[in-house]
Amino acid sequence: MTEYSPTDLATQLKSGLLSFPVTHFAEDLEFDEGEYRKHLAWLAEYPVAGLFAAGGTGEGFSLTLEETDRVVRTAVDEVAGAVPVLAPATGSTRNAIAQAKAAEAAGADGLLLMPPYLTEASQAGLVEHVSQVCQATNLGVVVYSRANAVLHDKAVAQIADRNPTLIGFKDGVGNIEQMTRTYARVGDRLMYVGGLPTAETFALPLLQLGVSTYSSALFNFVPQFAIDFYDAVIAQDRVEVYRRLNEFVLPSLDIRDRTQGYAVSIVKAGLTAVGRPSGPVRPPLTDLREDEVAELRNLIGRIA
Repeated sequence: MTEYSPTDLATQLKSGLLSFPVTHFAEDLEFDEGEYRKHLAWLAEYPVAGLFAAGGTGEGFSLTLEETDRVVRTAVDEVAGAVPVLAPATGSTRNAIAQAKAAEAAGADGLLLMPPYLTEASQAGLVEHVSQVCQATNLGVVVYSRANAVLHDKAVAQIADRNPTLIGFKDGVGNIEQMTRTYARVGDRLMYVGGLPTAETFALPLLQLGVSTYSSALFNFVPQFAIDFYDAVIAQDRVEVYRRLNEFVLPSLDIRDRTQGYAVSIVKAGLTAVGRPSGPVRPPLTDLREDEVAELRNLIGRIA
């Protein structure tokens, strides 16, 4: 039985920064549970509103169903109720339902529903996909709008009306007009999560559109910086936000943007740079080059 009702979960998640930890792999690319636990224990020293296990930053797209279940169970056990743990639901509708049920059985507190695998779909089809997953468990669901599953405002409203366990909308597109339309139509029925990489770049302008929190990949390796940045956003301290953007976030994006897939790879490189290596990324992603890791290490030195 989940500790958080969907309503309680929504209230909790929008109260602070959201953690999306990497998934640790050994050199043979197998899940390294011991190092993953150490990472979660370190991050637990900092205040966040929720932990999303095996998400995009956690390379959930490269995990088997069995591995996802193990990562989620490890996170639930290690966190031990300190913050809610949300598990992914991915792939086809039936696979997503299977993952949703496994997450509930594992003791997760909620779900992040990813886009369905590969195929494009109509808004009506996406409404049905999200609804079937929402109705498969009692867990609160945050739907991730991006890639081949970009939900428009009318579809979001339909899903929210049909499914009381839908609690959140995560935006991975950054279309200001569409986000405005969604908030205007749905309002505070949902909580809104910034889900663009790197979310800090968009945090201040999206705050005006009802997006009160975001997924911070930077929290993995510079957690205090990430917390301080979030606090500046919530305080709408534009001077401090832009100082931190120029000091670290934007220069790090220059590294990230050099190669497709580096949005995840740079996070693991950051952990290497701060002396907390998390292992390599799995294919099809590629790790940063040694000179790029050194460049990132120098950037981190500016804010240490």
